[in-house]
Amino acid sequence: MGNYKFIISSIIFALFIAVVLFEAGFKQGSQKNLSYAAEKASSSVVNIFISNRGINRARNAVGSGVIFSNEGHIVTNTHILINATSIFVEFNNGEITEAILIGADKYSDIAVLKINGFKDLNPIETAESSNIKVGDEVLAIGNPFGVGKTVTSGIISATGRDYGNPYLELLQTDAAINPGNSGGALLNKEGNLIGINSSIYSKTGTYSGIGFAIPSEKVIQVATELIKFGKVRNSWIGHFQVRQTRLNLNNNLISALSIIKIEETSGINNPLELNGVSEGDIILKINNLPATWVNLTTALKLTLPGDEIKFEIYGEDDNREVLVKTVASN
Repeated sequence: MGNYKFIISSIIFALFIAVVLFEAGFKQGSQKNLSYAAEKASSSVVNIFISNRGINRARNAVGSGVIFSNEGHIVTNTHILINATSIFVEFNNGEITEAILIGADKYSDIAVLKINGFKDLNPIETAESSNIKVGDEVLAIGNPFGVGKTVTSGIISATGRDYGNPYLELLQTDAAINPGNSGGALLNKEGNLIGINSSIYSKTGTYSGIGFAIPSEKVIQVATELIKFGKVRNSWIGHFQVRQTRLNLNNNLISALSIIKIEETSGINNPLELNGVSEGDIILKINNLPATWVNLTTALKLTLPGDEIKFEIYGEDDNREVLVKTVASN
């Protein structure tokens, strides 16, 4: 009996040691992954300073940015460039150079700068933000309060947030983000860009554990528009006329303020018609919001060419959903 108890105790002790070693190895492996990610992306993230007094007084306001291309394009946030007459970029080695503004989009809060005369830049590698899951480990790299490049870690707390803009589907993270982090990188544990840090929710204006990043897929889409055209082209769904109307459903009158009727569509290759929206259709919702003229024009304003707008259309038997792919307006 004594030997039996000794054997059982030995097995339990061995299992305990195995669990401890496994957890230690897991933590060490995770730390190594995050260290690798930070090292890999560090030279792709820059500090940004704005001023109206020249390079010697370049530290009046601060932000961050990421190197987007070998040609010297740098992505940052539009809001940090407000009232800037001079923009400067600082690299890992402390070198500062002046940048020019290629374009800025206030709706997505994405801007593109350009620096000239630099070789061997290290553009950020990107990952598909649509693959991100709640609980994934992330790193934030930026220039908080102008103290210099800083790395913080956390997880993805939520996806698809509409904090300030329902069409961006922001990533939420608990990685420390403070003033100055705006425009910096949110990375996965492989060191690839999954978002541009843009805002925080805080009653004090500093870190509170709720930060938001613009998803990398939206960043690439907007930045590409800005580089090619200097602006984000307006989205278009064809020529059409609508009017607000009323609809009686089961003796429940839906207000004229919440639904619209397609009165007329026209033109060759009209996106509405191509995607199954016809004259006479009654629109109940637009991107899950009440079907008002304001919400329709807002959807067009805040989506990019190629994005889809979801219409819920009334049917006597069943309502149907139609995704209308927008195109660039002429």
